[in-house]
Amino acid sequence: MKKIKVTDENSGNRIDKFLMSSFASSAAKAMADKKATADKEEVFFHALTRGEIIKSIKAGDILVDGKIMKPSYILKEGEEIRIDIKKEKEEIIPNKDIKLEIIHEDKNIIVVNKTAGISVHPNDVEKENTLVNALVVKWPEIKDVYPHTNEYGKGKFTKYASGKNKDEISEKHGNIGVGVNDGSEESWMRPGIVHRLDKDTSGAIVVAKNMKAFEELKRMFADRKVEKNYVAIVHGHLEKNSGVVDQPIARSASFKKQKIARGKIKGTSRAAVTEYKLLERYDDFDMVEALPKTGRMHQIRVHLSFLGNPIVGDEKYRRKNLMRQIGVKRQLLHAQKLEFELFGKKYSFQAPLPEDFESFLLSIDPALTLKGKEK
Repeated sequence: MKKIKVTDENSGNRIDKFLMSSFASSAAKAMADKKATADKEEVFFHALTRGEIIKSIKAGDILVDGKIMKPSYILKEGEEIRIDIKKEKEEIIPNKDIKLEIIHEDKNIIVVNKTAGISVHPNDVEKENTLVNALVVKWPEIKDVYPHTNEYGKGKFTKYASGKNKDEISEKHGNIGVGVNDGSEESWMRPGIVHRLDKDTSGAIVVAKNMKAFEELKRMFADRKVEKNYVAIVHGHLEKNSGVVDQPIARSASFKKQKIARGKIKGTSRAAVTEYKLLERYDDFDMVEALPKTGRMHQIRVHLSFLGNPIVGDEKYRRKNLMRQIGVKRQLLHAQKLEFELFGKKYSFQAPLPEDFESFLLSIDPALTLKGKEK
């Protein structure tokens, strides 16, 4: 149980926004006083999202003078806020039914060729059918590879997680390795995860098996020391055979997708850069290689659509006048190659083009042998 007395200074604020600010301030003070580890309550409240706070207000877990109020309720001086939120202990649920295609494994990392149709890690909607659920079956020790909240404020596992440093890295590099596992309350759902692939994007993804590898890989992604090559099949033909898209990305005002930061947007825009080049040309489609230099959500999909060449099968970013391709059930985007150096050893991994890629290519060019497409 936590109690907060509304002062004259805080009077006039919405309760949901006030609590977000109050929890952050309390955690910051605990950090300054070096009490964060001892005061786990402050760490827990700091990790709450605004959505969780709103949900708790509506559920009656947060009361004002003993009454349930709306999240938009305007606070008055002298009122007492009572907070009684109990966080249930949750764990990753192993899923033996998900088959994994392992490209590489050693004492520090696992590299998987992720199939399209499964998310990388659990979330509030999907708890069991993700890559992480499958990984913990064979490697249960991965469950502990994430920045634990009880380390908050000690400077351990939070290098890219909090304050000014996170903002600077995110603005400079994008969210490759930043925000993916940032020490928040939900980090336990992303063990070993240092970068992401969209649910319907296939290809190579590296997972850390221990904290040493986790921290080093996070740093490398943030410092752009990991080379990622994607292959996509797009509608139409590129105007230029190669080039760079340097266009900031922001959340659309409707919250339904990302967009180039023009017109109505939600929140702030972020720098986004993608290099691209033509690999193969067909009658109505191009096969394109894309190299993201930043890591915004849906970045390649947004940038290729911006060029006028949306990815085949991408329902979210396709042009309205494009007909849905028969037999294509997801965006034809594949993370084909990963290259980096870890602890003095150079790695290079390739994930072969998946069956649905090959099937689509054969459907548009039956004489195609696919020779050289898995380079």
